[in-house]
Amino acid sequence: MEQIIMRHNEQLLKATDIAQILNISRAMAYRLMQLGEIRTVSIGTAKRVRRKDLLAYIENNLSPMSKV
Repeated sequence: MEQIIMRHNEQLLKATDIAQILNISRAMAYRLMQLGEIRTVSIGTAKRVRRKDLLAYIENNLSPMSKV
């Protein structure tokens, strides 16, 4: 089992936060979370995202740098 350590001041992001940060619809943010594209934390029936997991999603989806 993976041990997870969170800083006491680290806030979990909601789908609306994800949508705003990525400039996508809330529905698309939920879809990415449901498909496991963005790793989530379950709190009861609620899903939240750690900022580091959102940053990992962004990093993993960068297009390769073009050679000019």
